Amino acid sequence: MPRWSFKCSQNALCSNHPNALFVVGKQDGGTPMVATAIRSYEMFVNGEWVNGSGGTMDIINPATEEVVHRVPRATADDVDRAVRAAREAFEDGRWSGLGAGERSLFLYRLADILEQRVEELARIETEATGKPITLSRDGDLPFGIDNLRFFASAARMLDGQATAEYVPTHTSMLRREPIGVVGQVAPWNYPFMMAVWKIGPALAAGNTVVLKPAENTPATTLEIAKAAEEAGFPAGVLNVVTGDEETGIALTSHPSVDMVSLTGDTETGKKIMQQAARTLKRVHLELGGKAPFVVFADADLESAANCAAMAGTINTGQDCTAATRFYIERSVYDEFVDKLVGAMKEIKVGEPMDEETAMGPLISSEQLDRVEGFVQRAAASGHQPTLGGRRVDRRGFYFEPTLF
Repeated sequence: MPRWSFKCSQNALCSNHPNALFVVGKQDGGTPMVATAIRSYEMFVNGEWVNGSGGTMDIINPATEEVVHRVPRATADDVDRAVRAAREAFEDGRWSGLGAGERSLFLYRLADILEQRVEELARIETEATGKPITLSRDGDLPFGIDNLRFFASAARMLDGQATAEYVPTHTSMLRREPIGVVGQVAPWNYPFMMAVWKIGPALAAGNTVVLKPAENTPATTLEIAKAAEEAGFPAGVLNVVTGDEETGIALTSHPSVDMVSLTGDTETGKKIMQQAARTLKRVHLELGGKAPFVVFADADLESAANCAAMAGTINTGQDCTAATRFYIERSVYDEFVDKLVGAMKEIKVGEPMDEETAMGPLISSEQLDRVEGFVQRAAASGHQPTLGGRRVDRRGFYFEPTLF
């Protein structure tokens, strides 16, 4: 097993989701297929579970190309209802009027509930993303829950400043107050963790939230909403709407949203800044990434090669901090490349629910085409891969670990 894989002796458990629909069919020749559960969800708006006005969307498992989740497609009217619920919840003080200690306790309760469901949530996360179950269960979920507890603690540490140096006999004070309604758009590469990073700070500070998860990975965000309901969060404080790009535009351009937070690509960030400027919204953007990996001659090359292989392929390379290129001191270039190739050959590409799998499929057929396009453009420029460079001959959106 590659040394960067997470290890755990427990097996992931199947979810007993009340809305799971079991579909049974037969393969060619009449062999029964393994039953597949399609989890159907509603959106969480104003403390209630509701359908969207735009029909439903099917969520595809990238490892099997089968439907695993079904969620509502929210329209602009649905988004408006969610924003109005968040606005009312903010203005009447049911959340912003609580003491920091009270908000902190809500977030701690939410973390405790999520922690009790790690096995189930990890399986749901892996179903939608295709990432190895070991990464979901032993990495993303525990890390995200720990982050949530950090934000719960931070709720009690909102400090200000005071100074008497500007006007004689007067004291100037800086007081931190919640902004209002925060519209948030999360990415698909780390759905659970990014949802926590969105809602945690905003709620800790006393804001109310309307969160739209990525259209192909909404399930664990909706499970967070379910846990928030169980934790007793007041209605309208946390709202989750699901949908496509049009849903996101309706949210980020809504006049009653005071701040927009996006984790996504740079072009989307530019569009959101333009939309936000019309109503002077505050904007928080985390956009893209192009991380280099630097190796000097005095490094432990064996360790560096293993770290480089992990840095470039963890989460199938779908990471804003993924190592996209290597800078290697010339005197150790050949030796390091040999070790890196060896480390990458050890990466097991396979079924995400397999405990030994280190790399799963890409998130979608579109991403698979895009990655293949990178390789084709490199080949057209006269570069041939040192390793990999092809789709994996199996069902799912798999691509070989590739090095140029």
